[in-house]
This record gives sequence, structure tokens and C-alpha cells, in this order.
Amino acid sequence: MGAFDEKKIDCHNHILDPRAYPYRADARYHPSGQEIGNEAQLHAVCDAYGVAHCLVVGPNSGYGEDNRCLLDAIARSAGRFKGIAVVAHDTSAAELADLKRRGIVGIAVNATFHGVAHYADIGPLIRRLTDLDMFLQIQVEGDQLVALMPLLQRTAVRLLVDHCGRPDLAHGLDQPGFRALLALAGTGRATVKLSGLAKFARTPPPYPDTWPYVQALVGAYGLDACVWGSDWPFLRAPERVDYGPLLTVVDRLFPNPEDRERLLWRTPARLFGFGAAAD
Repeated sequence: MGAFDEKKIDCHNHILDPRAYPYRADARYHPSGQEIGNEAQLHAVCDAYGVAHCLVVGPNSGYGEDNRCLLDAIARSAGRFKGIAVVAHDTSAAELADLKRRGIVGIAVNATFHGVAHYADIGPLIRRLTDLDMFLQIQVEGDQLVALMPLLQRTAVRLLVDHCGRPDLAHGLDQPGFRALLALAGTGRATVKLSGLAKFARTPPPYPDTWPYVQALVGAYGLDACVWGSDWPFLRAPERVDYGPLLTVVDRLFPNPEDRERLLWRTPARLFGFGAAAD
């Protein structure tokens, strides 16, 4: 038995379907070609690889704050999907509560796309997320997390950090941004996605130069605060990425079946409330 055969939850993926849900004209980047993956294709990938549930992330690319594609896919999924949405900073508590009722468990902040300064005014939004027990999902790279830390430290919001924090591998494990991410483990309210290795690796698959960072995060957070995600359909991937080889990386990094069960199933089921999966 290995990651291919074991039940699992994919905690980072996107649905991009510009034919059924046209992109916003003002979106800065419009995914195309192999970057596109629609709802039916995601279900087919899940069926092929034994993925029971997905946490689908609304992309800034293409859709921005238009969550219709995401919400419709969740509604049709019979409990298979939940989501992370992108919203305006002044979104009300009532609007957030409605999103939560429709299967949205958190709101995304992407400093790699918009920059840190774009989020200077999100304190009130964070407080509303805290009151609703929703996640603030953060994507940063390099040392961007350092600039966000004063804001995050003043809150009690549940945090979900994308793609291992996307460290700059040229600066090693002791770089300020990665140290800040390790320190967040001590808050007891942060979870890290062991995903997106291709986004910060400097070596080809299976991305061995990223492994020390994954291991450091698991050491700091423990497998009760780490989840796995594929990043399908690999938006802006620097080179071809396939789902199957990513699962072989899971097997290599987590040879113990009990560890894989915690990472791929028990922890995400508990955190995101995937029905019977929480048993």
C-alpha cells in the first residue's frame, strides 16, 4: 500500500473553466492551454487517483473575486468539494456566513500575486473570519511573511499557509521568512500545506532540494497541522507536472503508512469537516 492506494484529501487545487465561466476582463492573468482544468476533469483526476475530497481554491488568476465557478462546483459535488474563496476586503460578516453555508471554509490572501501592501487594510476582514471560525489562507514567497507577521500576531484567526511558504532556496533554512513560518507553529492555530514544490524548487522532479524544508515544517508543526495538496492543474508551472509523480514524492517523504494517513486523511478531514471523513 502507498499513497496511490490510500484514501486521501487533496487540499490545494483549482477549477478553471473559461468556456462556462468567462474570466473577468480586469483579471491580470488569464490561464490558458494546459493550465485550464474544469470541474469534470477534476472529478476524473480524483476518481483515477482515489481522491475522496478536494479543498478547491478560488484563483486570483482569471476569476479574482468572482466565485461562481467555485461555488457551483461545490454545490454539484455531493460533498466531495469544499472551497477557499477570494473576496473583497470589505466583505461583510453576513456575506462571509453565506459563503460558509455554501461550503467555503476560508478566504485566500495571495501576496505573491498582489504584494504585501495590498493587504494592509484587512484587519477587519480577519476579525470577521475569526468570529465565523473560518481560515485565512496565505500564499507568500521569500520573506513576505515577515512583513505580514505584525498583522497576523494581533489576531486569533485560524491560518492556512500555502506551498510550504514558498521559501527562496538560495537562502537556506535560516532565511527570515521561513523562520517566521516555523515560529507560527507555536501559535497552535496555523496549518501548512505541503504542496506546490514545483513553485520553489530549483531541481527537477522529484524536487529533492525542497525536502529539507518539508521535513523542517513537519518537525515544527507535526502531522496534525500539515496537509497535502497537488496544486492541480498546475497553474503557472515552470515545467510539466503530473499528478502521479507527486504521489510518489509523498511515499518517499512519508514511508510510514500511519504518517501518510494523518497527512492525507485524518488531519484535513478534521480541519475542513469533510463529513464522514472526520471519523
